[in-house]
Amino acid sequence: MNNSLVKFVRAKFHGIYVTDANLNYQGSITLDPEYCKMLGIYPMEFVEIWNKNNGMRISTYVIFGEWGSKCCILNGSAARTCQIGDEMIIAASHYANPEKIVELRPKILILNTKNEIKDVLEYVVTDDEHNYYQLDIKDVSNLAKLARKAKLK
Repeated sequence: MNNSLVKFVRAKFHGIYVTDANLNYQGSITLDPEYCKMLGIYPMEFVEIWNKNNGMRISTYVIFGEWGSKCCILNGSAARTCQIGDEMIIAASHYANPEKIVELRPKILILNTKNEIKDVLEYVVTDDEHNYYQLDIKDVSNLAKLARKAKLK
């Protein structure tokens, strides 16, 4: 067994759009706690942010905005890395032993230009016939919709 730890993606927003940039703030990224709950992202958790419009890459911590707001607000110095309307990828990570990779099932929210959920994906890693790994991307959008409806009842 390999005792080294490897950094893996744990959760991801793909195609979330910047709704505001607030330079006069201590720092961080403000996200909708409803979406963060779906992904398992916590307040004060560090995330990596990649701006698809300009290629900037930063790391900062999450604070929660208003529930249901669909917000993505870059604060403090992070505000200098984006413009309102820029498309971002935000990833949370997890350190694990490589043998545990088949147990990880990261969730990915795919959002549209209004930051509405378009799709919910899950990364699934399995051993392949060569005793290595195969990454499959499962669309779990329908399962996510059913779960949300069940919680509303």
